[in-house]
Amino acid sequence: MSKKLRIGALASGGGTNLQAIIDRCLDNSIDAEVALVISNNPDAGALERARKAGIPFQCIDHRGFDSRESYDAALVKALQSAGVELVVLAGFMRLISSVLLDAYPGRIMNIHPALLPAFPGLHVQRKALEYGARFSGCTVHFVDKGVDTGPIIIQAVVPVLDNDTEQSLSERILRQEHRIYPQAIHLFAQGRLRVEGRRVLLDPPLSPTEAALTNPEIR
Repeated sequence: MSKKLRIGALASGGGTNLQAIIDRCLDNSIDAEVALVISNNPDAGALERARKAGIPFQCIDHRGFDSRESYDAALVKALQSAGVELVVLAGFMRLISSVLLDAYPGRIMNIHPALLPAFPGLHVQRKALEYGARFSGCTVHFVDKGVDTGPIIIQAVVPVLDNDTEQSLSERILRQEHRIYPQAIHLFAQGRLRVEGRRVLLDPPLSPTEAALTNPEIR
């Protein structure tokens, strides 16, 4: 039996992406296990999800530290003690420092609710609507020193509908997040991701396709 990839999840909120990852680990869709969940928020729903799943969890409150670096050092200590091999940010509402990046180079993933490099940062569905974008979506990427600037692993495209609100668009994007985040982890666990410059390549590659989407649809 092959050894499962040990994941450490960092979350600040309700943890729906964390739940999607837990579920796919439990049904063996991905060859991985969540070894530890850490939150900086003692009231985070993600901690309750971990408890219900029987996953070790910790609250490491950032307010007890005098710098971002000292906080990240505490995260690294906890993650390494749990034997974590891949760190996934699942709604972790903190910028991470070089302390964590250097401890897990090329082994930290994040999911962002927009089609990067468009609309990095916060309130991205609102920005897409205000800009008049015809498509939005979500992106799983490796984390680097920038804000939502790391190499892109996988994206899902969601059309922006004429009657969309920030909430309705967010909900449709979230459903796609729950699909692509576990898939990115699965590809990593299989050893199929290779980073060349800014590009993440798949070994072996998938069959090429020239399919295109238009919104409004061309008829």
